[in-house]
Amino acid sequence: MGQTDQEIVRLIGQHLLSVGLERSASLLMEESGLHLEHPAAATFRQHVLAGDWGKADHDLRALHDLLRDSPHVDPHNLAVLNEHCDEVWYCKWSPDGSKLASGSKDNTVMIWDFDPVAKRLSFRKSLDGHSYGVSYLSWSPDGRHLIAAGPEDCPDLWIWNMETEQLHLKMTHSQEDSLTAVAWHAASDKFVCGGARGQFYHCALDGTLINNWDGVRVNALACRGDGKVLAADTHHRVRAYDFSDLTDRNLIQEEHAVMAMTLNAADTLLLLNVANQGVHLWDIRARTLVRRFRGLSQGHFTIHACFGGAHQDFVASGSEDNKVYIWHIGGEEPVAVVSGHTRCVNAVAWNPAHPDVLVSASDDYSLRLWGPRTHHS
Repeated sequence: MGQTDQEIVRLIGQHLLSVGLERSASLLMEESGLHLEHPAAATFRQHVLAGDWGKADHDLRALHDLLRDSPHVDPHNLAVLNEHCDEVWYCKWSPDGSKLASGSKDNTVMIWDFDPVAKRLSFRKSLDGHSYGVSYLSWSPDGRHLIAAGPEDCPDLWIWNMETEQLHLKMTHSQEDSLTAVAWHAASDKFVCGGARGQFYHCALDGTLINNWDGVRVNALACRGDGKVLAADTHHRVRAYDFSDLTDRNLIQEEHAVMAMTLNAADTLLLLNVANQGVHLWDIRARTLVRRFRGLSQGHFTIHACFGGAHQDFVASGSEDNKVYIWHIGGEEPVAVVSGHTRCVNAVAWNPAHPDVLVSASDDYSLRLWGPRTHHS
């Protein structure tokens, strides 16, 4: 059984466990001869989720051999996608991993279909009509809508209905606004948006302004499952905002500008791309800096990192030196440095349903698909 088949079997087993079919999962693992997870990895994850970083660091000694054999350590370039005609600023998978959206300086959002067996992306549709380049994209958690945001001088948000692939709404509150950051609430019926000029809005799906926070200059946003909103602002902070009672509190203080931010699925760990510093991993429960990942080049450009792997145990980021960097969350040094792009890599996106695959977006006008070697590649 090849590596790809093993990953598919493990994914099926994990899904069976998630829906309560423990006996079926056990029989599948027994017949295939595979394990859903190495015991050392399970112990490491338990310590990470508990915020016990001392024990987690100790666990890494048992994980070194596993990391060496991981498909994330030597990702192969599966495809180069050249349909955009200018810099590609962002990319994001749909929540179910079946589609990829990419945003470009060429004013388009392109949608791609993913074949998980062949590990292949095929062009599906271009969402045209944007007045500005597309620098950020956010899928609703139910996958039904996609919001596109532009650069700092863009006052608009474009909300696309991804079931009909038609424009649902172009939202503009003021031509003086700057709306560069977006995040959805878990129910997919509301979202927050903002920018560095001081706009911070809480909106319904129809664009109605529910309430807002005055004077908060936002660089990045994330919504937690409990409804609280995390905002990275121009004072190098990450603060938690509760729009239900309009209270807020400080979570994180960095020494340099926070350019981008990613929250893990458990709402416990936060990745920050920090100007001139690189990627920082924070435990937001303990409000402590856990890790400074080394190697990448980050100045003042906005570069996006992400969590990935089967259990979000890995981190990937673009870099100004044209490479993709991959780390295990337990170590500061990269486990892989991937070359191929010829200009700055602005964003990476790890497929949430097929964790051996990730995509990178670059100023060289291309997207690249990375994953385990297949007979097609």
